[in-house]
Amino acid sequence: MDSNFFLEIRTPDKEIFRGQIDQVILPGKDGSFGILKNHAPLIAGLQKGMVKVDAIRVDNVSFDPIEGNLVNDTAKDKHFAFEIEGGVVEVLNNHVTVLVG
Repeated sequence: MDSNFFLEIRTPDKEIFRGQIDQVILPGKDGSFGILKNHAPLIAGLQKGMVKVDAIRVDNVSFDPIEGNLVNDTAKDKHFAFEIEGGVVEVLNNHVTVLVG
């Protein structure tokens, strides 16, 4: 089984974030929820709020995250927070896709 866990955050026009992650926390319609590796398949609506990402490897970030990108230069993990106006998330086979407007 693939040991990687990936996240993409996209608008209709561009990719905002892509990378390998440990976890992501999303602002769901019924409250915030987290997604970890091997999560069951899921499609859910998102409301306005913060997307918080604990990244292992960052392949692309197309704008400055709210809380900055690298918390500690010597740490393996990178902590990001992006504010979104709403959207949808799909989780399938250790790949999380967040589509925002």
